[in-house]
Amino acid sequence: MAVVAAGHAVFISVGSNLGDKLGNCLKGIAALAGSSETLLAGTSRFYRTSPVDYADQDWFVNAVIKITTTLDPMVLLDRLAGIQRHMGRKADAVRFGPRLLDLDILLYGDQVIRTSRLQIPHPRMHKRAFVLQPICDINPAIVHPVMGRTVADLLNRLGDDDQRVIALENQPPLLPDRLP
Repeated sequence: MAVVAAGHAVFISVGSNLGDKLGNCLKGIAALAGSSETLLAGTSRFYRTSPVDYADQDWFVNAVIKITTTLDPMVLLDRLAGIQRHMGRKADAVRFGPRLLDLDILLYGDQVIRTSRLQIPHPRMHKRAFVLQPICDINPAIVHPVMGRTVADLLNRLGDDDQRVIALENQPPLLPDRLP
């Protein structure tokens, strides 16, 4: 893996609730980190998380990674979609339903992007404990570029609405030389 000399700091959520959930997440991270245009710069802990918006499904395993990349946001979006397809993800039958692998761009530096294909910051990240807690693991002082609040503040403001986020007991090492 080549080192990315300069690039944009990007936070990406990683999740799965089908099959080998943790293994799916690790493979997705490895596929992204194996690119010459991306460098894994930080990782959160992995969490078991209750489903949100569509509750009739298994719990997820979620994490957030920070990468440095030279890819522009749309190319990165296409790269993430390609990794998901390669891992076997099909078109979602149910919105917010079961996923073999889900990779979402949460933040791309302090950019605000609103297109029909991509919204950055992620439009629901401020409502999601399974996103905010892992970002806080990496850096709780990151500021949401639209809301002007830190991710720690956004997490603390969430109401108790049954969003369960429980750290996995056995955390895998995520050093680039140990990715699957």
